[in-house]
Amino acid sequence: MSMMDKLKSMLKGHEAKADKGIEKAGDMVDEKPQGKFQGQVDTAQDKLREQYGGGQEKDQPPQD
Repeated sequence: MSMMDKLKSMLKGHEAKADKGIEKAGDMVDEKPQGKFQGQVDTAQDKLREQYGGGQEKDQPPQD
């Protein structure tokens, strides 16, 4: 089992917490260069959300 598979299995059922962590980590990374790479950070956050956070965009309401 690869590391990615282990992460996915650990985060399964905790998508909201994963989304929150992805958002917080992205904000910390974006803070250092004062928003210079905001587009790239946002793209990375979106891709991580697709993999680990249930694939919801930050502007979309949660799906039931």
